[in-house]
Order: sequence, then C-alpha cells, then structure tokens
Amino acid sequence: MTVTLVLAEKPSQAKHYAEAFQHVRKKDGYMEVDDDRFFQGKTYITWGFGHLVELVPPESYSESWKQWQLDNLPIFPETFQFQVGKDKTKQFNVVKRLLKETDDIIVATDCDREGENIARSIINIAGASNKPTKRLWINSLEVDEIQKGFKQLKDGNNYVSLYKEAQTRQLSDWLVGMNASRLYTLLLQQNGMKGVFSVGRVQTATLYLLYKRQQEIENFVSKPFFELVGNVSVKNGSFDAKVKARYQTKEEAMNILGSHSLSSGENQGTIQQVTKEQKKQKVPKLHSLSTLQATANKKWRYSPSDVLKTAQSLYEKKVLSYPRTDSHHITDSEFAYLKSHLSTYQSCLNVTMDIVYPDARKRYVDGSKVNEHYAIIPTKQAPNKQDLTDKEWNIYQEVIARTLAMFAGDYEYEETKVEVDLNGLCFEKTGKVELKKGWRVLFTEETSDDENNAEQHNTVLPSIKEGESCNVKIDISEGKTKPPKAYTQGQLINVMKQAGKEIDDKTLQHTLKENEGIGTEATRANILDTLKKQQYIEINKNKVSVTGKGQMLCQAVEGTVLASPEMTAKWETYLHKIGQNEGSQVHFISKIKQMLASLLKDAPAKMKRLESQFQEAKEQNIVGECPVCGKAGGKIEDKGKFYGCSRYRDGCTFTLPKRFLGKAISETNIKKLLVGNKTNLVKGFKSKKGKTFDAYLRYNTTEQKLTFEFPKG
Repeated sequence: MTVTLVLAEKPSQAKHYAEAFQHVRKKDGYMEVDDDRFFQGKTYITWGFGHLVELVPPESYSESWKQWQLDNLPIFPETFQFQVGKDKTKQFNVVKRLLKETDDIIVATDCDREGENIARSIINIAGASNKPTKRLWINSLEVDEIQKGFKQLKDGNNYVSLYKEAQTRQLSDWLVGMNASRLYTLLLQQNGMKGVFSVGRVQTATLYLLYKRQQEIENFVSKPFFELVGNVSVKNGSFDAKVKARYQTKEEAMNILGSHSLSSGENQGTIQQVTKEQKKQKVPKLHSLSTLQATANKKWRYSPSDVLKTAQSLYEKKVLSYPRTDSHHITDSEFAYLKSHLSTYQSCLNVTMDIVYPDARKRYVDGSKVNEHYAIIPTKQAPNKQDLTDKEWNIYQEVIARTLAMFAGDYEYEETKVEVDLNGLCFEKTGKVELKKGWRVLFTEETSDDENNAEQHNTVLPSIKEGESCNVKIDISEGKTKPPKAYTQGQLINVMKQAGKEIDDKTLQHTLKENEGIGTEATRANILDTLKKQQYIEINKNKVSVTGKGQMLCQAVEGTVLASPEMTAKWETYLHKIGQNEGSQVHFISKIKQMLASLLKDAPAKMKRLESQFQEAKEQNIVGECPVCGKAGGKIEDKGKFYGCSRYRDGCTFTLPKRFLGKAISETNIKKLLVGNKTNLVKGFKSKKGKTFDAYLRYNTTEQKLTFEFPKG
C-alpha cells in the first residue's frame, strides 16, 4: 500500500486542503485522509510554520566568526549548513517521521519560489530528497479549485529550479547581511557613530533611492518664473488662456508683450483655431500586487505591508485569488467564471452597469502572459460584508471594481483646444467635456495629484467660433519652481518595481521588463518594514523620509554596488533566470563574493573622506551637557533607546529614558530637564495600577531620578 504525504506551508493552508476531502481525522501536527477519489492508499496532510529550516549562524562554522571584528571578514562558508529553528523542532519531528514513512510527496506550499524553498529545505534536511514529488499549483483556495488541482498535479521536478532561485536569494542575502553589516557597522563605530548598521542586497539599494530623492528636495533651489495669462471674453462667456512659454524675469515677459504691440490690461484678439477631438480612455489593467498596493495607498493610505496582509487574508477566506502575483492577465478559464458571476459582483459594489465588452480581450485575457499566477481577481465565492473588516471590504471592492471594468465601456470625453491670436502672440487653452462615464462609474472620484490635469478636467469652454473677435485682459503671473515631492509608500512600490527609473515616461514604461526591479512583488512591502524597523526611514502623513542614521549609511555606501538600484535589478533578473533554468547558483554566489571582497578592500578608504559628515552627525546627536559631569566635558547623546553621557567609559552612568510610564519624552523636554527646568505638561502617564494622569517632569539631581510636578488643582 502506498503512502502519500501532502506538505502544506502552514496550518491554515492544510485546513483548507482538508475541507476538500472526505474522511479526515485530526492528529497531533498532521491529519489522516481516506478519500479514494484523489488518493490510493494511506494519505497524510502536514505542515510547516513557514520556514522550519534556516541557515546556521556564522559561529556554527567557526568560533572566531562570533566576534564582530574587521580581521574576521569575509565570512564565506565553504559549504552552507542549515538547521531547524529552535521553536519549531516539535513540528519538524512530526514532518520528518511522516516523510520517512511516505512513498510519494505532494508539495503543496505557496505557489512561488519561497514556497518551493520552504518545502524542499524541509524535505532535504529530513533526508527524503530521493523520494518522488508532485506539485500542487493553484491560485484559489475554493474547494472546487483545490479538488481540480489535486486531480491535475504537476511533476515536482519541474519546480526544482524555483527552489534553486529562492535558495540562491537566501544564500546571497545571508552573505551580504553577515559581511556588509559587520563591515559598515565596525567602520562607522570607529568614527564615533552609535548602534548597528544593517546592510542588505535589496534594502540598501531601496534606502539609497529614497536618500537620492531627499537630496534632490533638500538641494533644490526654487527660481521665480513669469507667465502671460489672458482672460478671454467672447460673446457666450469667458475663459483663461496662456502663452506656453515661461520667462525668467518680469521684464522679459513685458518685452514679449511690447514686441507684439500689446500691454498688460485690455487687448483685442481673434479666436484663431478651435479644435475638437473625441477621445477614449481604456480600462486600467487587472491588478497585480504592486498596482493594488499603490492604489490602496493612494486611496486610503494603507501601507504596502497592510495591503499584502489584507489580500492574503481575503485569499485565505477564499474570496480573492492568490495575491503575490506580478501578472495583469488571466486565462480563458478565469474569464469564463467571472463572466458568469457578473451580477453577484455588481451587487457587491451596489452598481448596475452596461456589459459593453462581453467577450475576452487580449489586454486582459492572455494565457501566454500568465506564467505562475494570474492577476488578482475575485473568486466565485462572494463574502458577506459583515464577515470582513473595513480594510478587507475596501480591498475586496477595489479588486471587484477593477475586474468588472474589464466588461464596461471606455471612458469617453471631448477635448477642445482653443488658440487665441493677439498680434501674432498665441494664447492657448484646453478644455475637457465628459461624454460617457464608462468604466469610471465603478470607481469613486479620486483627487488628481496633478493640479493642472484636475483644472483641465473641470474646464468647460463656452461656445466659440473660429474668426470670432474677443477681448483679452492680459496679466503677468508670477510663480516659483517647486522641488520634487517626497515619495509616498505607494509610489515607492512603483519606483522599486522600475529600479528607480522615472516612470512618467510612457515609452519607458512599456520597454522596461516586469522583473527589472528591486525585490519581487512578495518582498517589496517587507523591505519597507525592514527599513522602518532599522530606523533608517520615517513615515509621516504617508510621505517617506530618510533619518539621520539612514543618511549616514547612504553616504558610506555611496558609489558602491550596494547603492545601485540598476545593479540590484540586474541581480533580481539573474535570480529569475535561475528559476527558468537559464542561470547558475554557483555563478551568482561567486559574483556576490567578488562584490563583497571589493567592498572590504575599498570601504575603509571611503570612510576617511566622510570625516566632516561624521563630525556633523556627532554634533547633531548631542542634546546637551551632562548635569553630573558636564564640567569635565560630558555630553548627553542620543543612544537610540535612551539618552546617555559621552563619558560613560570614564564611569559616568547618567541616563534619561525616551519613554517613561508609557509616554514618549520629546527631545525638547529632555533639553529642559538637562538644564534643571521642568518639562511641558505631559498628558497620559500610566501608573503601575493602570491609572492615567497628567504631570510635568523634573530631574532631581540629589536623588538622581525623575520626579513629578502636578498642575495646580
């Protein structure tokens, strides 16, 4: 009798699989299945908790590698070793025992490179890599899709290259993390910087992108410009028009008027040309994870990480397809079921729309462009609103709207361009009149980021004839050039996807390959979370900025491969080639080692060129004199989680906390405490008994502790 083992990624996934089978018995760490519709003989379903298996730390290879010392670098193991995570031993032992018993393994982890890595790593360390494997590859956790998937299992050998791709990513990130983090941390600490500086193959390139934009904003010098604006009055109304050119000085603008015998104020003109053109705007493509993250961030300011978690939750609730996808297309099979459920989806949005395109169109339905996963779309199963959180409902409705739009008509409008002639000087105006709402009826109106576009969209021009005379009141309008804007979280996902290249250029958008980006669909949100956790970036009102710590690291890696988004994108492209059996793990790892060897050689010299920046950073880090040993030169520095004296090596133990009884103490208040003053009133302290109160803080130098001063009354 054959024994089959179904290996899921996590317990919830295993539970969904079990719901598709008959005669399931729960056991400790696995389930037994007796369903001859799918399996012959004994069948088990078991699971990991994500990664049960991890790379061993450096000290497992050599005791000397435990110490963070420049002399111990590089850390290049001859052969990489793996271990089971300490808190995951019990479940691993269950999986290992079942793997020994089994004849056939069905890999049923998530359908991506990381899922393949999780499964193969477990199988390898359990000593079962010689056993035959099949692959479950599905995009939905609905019962009928699971059953269909188990009846159409793929040959497991076809997916081993994906495992190699993921493992290569894992090994290269470990090498960069262990070597570059130690290298830059030690060099920066030698120059008086505090804390640990985490460096990563992808995270550091992303941080540098943000740093570059921040530098552009900070170094931007605003310049005045002048424009010629005319208020044009015709028989049936009036409108504003302007000359295309901008002028550097008011005098230059006045000279232009003078050269055409015009003056600021009333002038006579002629409507020279009126051009009307009917235009159509096609439906946006179906959502990939990146476009869903960018849209949700723009609409509701959800972080990319929240969008991924929410989409994953909706997938596990069986109402959305697999979310970690970079595809904008579906196959004929998905189109067929979407078409048959159109009324259900319209009910979810509470709209009724005309089905203008009932047949599949290549822009959306193209099996040749679906590799591993299709676009994010609703499943056949519609949820009840009360079963979803507000966030889940918003994301679900956005996916529904984008999917329904594929069947709706184009957005149609009439664009009118008017040219007004004043003694040979041309004033122009473009207006836009909506003719058919089309697919836009499915979406709530969004505020435009571009003020000019918003203005143009709302401009309805009066009835005008060519040759008609008009009065034009000319004004010289002054403006100022504006710096580029800081990236929002949603914009940053798109910037990472395009490897930092400006994506306003439509031609460039089409020529860039999908995988020529930093990170992958599944990892970009996590990279932002890592940068926040490392205190390299801050997010304020959805705008991302680089902290002092992040800026210092960027200055240290500037000019290296680690700071190059283009190189990081090429690495990601080569990893993808490994997944397609067109690249070699050995080749990629050797290139990473060469890069690290070069860094180790060049980085120390680079640090010498940053001495002035280090001094500036040290000064910015000081918040005041030490009240205990200030006369001896003690300075209070920001130490990360607290404030402490610079003379701690000489025995000064003075510190102040950044948080006290549940409240953050601002730097402003810290400075007041250091000079013997009380802080501003701090509201919301929480006592040990759980009571909240408001108070001022003082530092009692005699007792060497913080004390409260309560407001009168």
